[in-house]
Amino acid sequence: MSVDLSMPVLVVDDYRTMVRIIRNLLTQLGFSNIDEASDGEEAWGKIRKSAYGLIISDWNMEPMSGFELLKQVRKDNAHQDTPFIMVTAESKSENVAAAKEAGVSTYIVKPFNAATLRCQLKSVLGEI
Repeated sequence: MSVDLSMPVLVVDDYRTMVRIIRNLLTQLGFSNIDEASDGEEAWGKIRKSAYGLIISDWNMEPMSGFELLKQVRKDNAHQDTPFIMVTAESKSENVAAAKEAGVSTYIVKPFNAATLRCQLKSVLGEI
């Protein structure tokens, strides 16, 4: 079974260039319904109003970090099963362990390319 490439995807990052890079990579992979937020707080507002098929979030943001957003999403019955990919420049093992414990679907360390993103998307969503 292949992935519905028209499903809504939310990209969360406070760095506009990174949002654009991830959006472009997703578009190259065939995704067409991509929304964005500049921090966890804005993202949480959007998540409460819409059902996303996938959330890709940076870790380090203010006022709400991607890690806090992940915990919020996992606590919410309506969204707790939404695939959540954490993207960060932090590769510290304690961060990876904390994200796994909080229920992250997978973890991508920056910088990354389309092949890395595709591989991680396949591990979370299935065949693309």
